[in-house]
Amino acid sequence: MTDEKPDLLGSLNGGSSDGQGAFDAHHPPARELVDDCVHCGFCLPACPTYSLWGEEMDSPRGRIYLMKEGLEGEPMTPSLVQHVDACLGCMACVTACPSGVRYDRLVEATRQQVERRGAEHRTWGQRVLRSAVFALFPRPERLRRVLPLLALYQRSGLSRLVRPVLERVSPTLATMEAIAPPVARRETVPALVPAVGERRATVGLLLGCVQRELFPGVNAATARVLAAEGCDVVVPPEQGCCGALSVHAGREAEGLEYARALIDAFSDAGVERIVANSAGCGSTMKEYADLLADDPAYAGRAARFAERTRDVSEVLAELGPVATRHALPLTVAYHDACHLRHAQGVRAQPRAVLTTIPGLVVKEIADGDMCCGSAGVYNLTNPGPARELGTARRRTWRRRTRSCWSRPTRVA
Repeated sequence: MTDEKPDLLGSLNGGSSDGQGAFDAHHPPARELVDDCVHCGFCLPACPTYSLWGEEMDSPRGRIYLMKEGLEGEPMTPSLVQHVDACLGCMACVTACPSGVRYDRLVEATRQQVERRGAEHRTWGQRVLRSAVFALFPRPERLRRVLPLLALYQRSGLSRLVRPVLERVSPTLATMEAIAPPVARRETVPALVPAVGERRATVGLLLGCVQRELFPGVNAATARVLAAEGCDVVVPPEQGCCGALSVHAGREAEGLEYARALIDAFSDAGVERIVANSAGCGSTMKEYADLLADDPAYAGRAARFAERTRDVSEVLAELGPVATRHALPLTVAYHDACHLRHAQGVRAQPRAVLTTIPGLVVKEIADGDMCCGSAGVYNLTNPGPARELGTARRRTWRRRTRSCWSRPTRVA
């Protein structure tokens, strides 16, 4: 995708010339799920891309219409690829739909088809970018080698000169430069973080790939909090990427290899729960049973793994607080991660955990269920729309902060 609004008048005709329909026989979007959509339009105001462009084919029901056309024999076309690539996959439409349409399963299946049969309809630059993204970000050992160079660049002060050039040359590189967090001191989490006081549970912690290397303090803090609440925290050192980035992008074979490796890494950990602190990761891990259902060697193990997977807020809310809370006199706004709120259906638990902190007041954000535009790697593959959505969210938060709150405020 480019920074410009897609060509929304693209025809379904003129697609692949192999004479076949859009989809092959390997897990196409299910017709029964497509037929669940009654085109009522409740998904429209929930959809970020429809809110940006107001175009039917960039709404969930519009994309479902394109899927139906593909199932009925229309070829894989640049238009289908373009509109599916433009979807953030935030799944707000799943929450909004009164008919219970499983758009999440439909778009995931369609993206797998696009990767196998429609990648030729992307530009050369788009294909190279996607290859580079998936060669780097799901591979923590590669990210680790890049970090010293990033730290040197950040300390040099060159960003003031480089950023304007990147904006003109490559919006994607400009986005990567702008959103790269300051390289922090590396914090490693030991293989076992023992419970403080009486042990109440034994849990495994997913370190992730981007989280592990770019936000190491989050994993370290997660382990400390779980230990303070009476958990032995087991951290298998051989674990890698969970496969979420690949699965959400339609890179099925790659994503399933990551999933199998993660199941192997936790197979002998002896934990009651497997904890994720990244919403996209947790969402995919909870779907392992469906993703690996065709693999006789892993189907049962994947189902057991998925049953034990929890978001960290679910574990903390389930256990209840025992650690001492210290007063924090702040008013904060909590913005739901899309894959936590919409894909996992976890809404109450994060708020419940925050309300256990004395003095902390939790406020809701106007349009808080609308995606911020990040969406995994979407802000790299679609930097223009991602920037528009992020800017809109920040404006809403600032307006709400100025008009409603008088106490010290943070947006989390």
